[in-house]
Amino acid sequence: MRRCSQRGNAMLEMAMYVPILVLLLMGSVEVARLTYIYYTLHKMLETVATYVSTRQGVNFCDDTDATIVAAKAFAISGSSDTTGQPIVANLTADMIQISIHRYNSDSQTLAQCDCSATGCDLSQGGLAPDYIEVSIPDGYPITPTIPYVAQQQILFKPIVVVRYGGT
Repeated sequence: MRRCSQRGNAMLEMAMYVPILVLLLMGSVEVARLTYIYYTLHKMLETVATYVSTRQGVNFCDDTDATIVAAKAFAISGSSDTTGQPIVANLTADMIQISIHRYNSDSQTLAQCDCSATGCDLSQGGLAPDYIEVSIPDGYPITPTIPYVAQQQILFKPIVVVRYGGT
């Protein structure tokens, strides 16, 4: 009689703990997926920043500049052809923003350069930027899928800043 009740207790305990363990396992897998997506987005932005910061004659004030278009396409799909499939689903070149910054030694701050000013437009003989910032300002939306947990959208907003090395 005692062996039967012990066997029943073990089955009952297993039935109680298995759903919790499955939930923890699925949550861990989902956290890993979200981490991978954020890492991939960050590396894509780093690719764009590195690509445009080493090129010469880039007009950062014009989003249709051939170098900027090629950099965004290469980062998104792995090819400079704009028709390639994105590595991260639903990521478009319009979501990526490139801005230029200058360092002010007097105030020791980094300030965004306004493209409406002629001093920032390289095509108009303006000064080269000190830094280039590449970001997804509106965020990349993703919805985690963890069972029994409310599904709320998360916005990933990675930012990469690199020193400008072109002329």
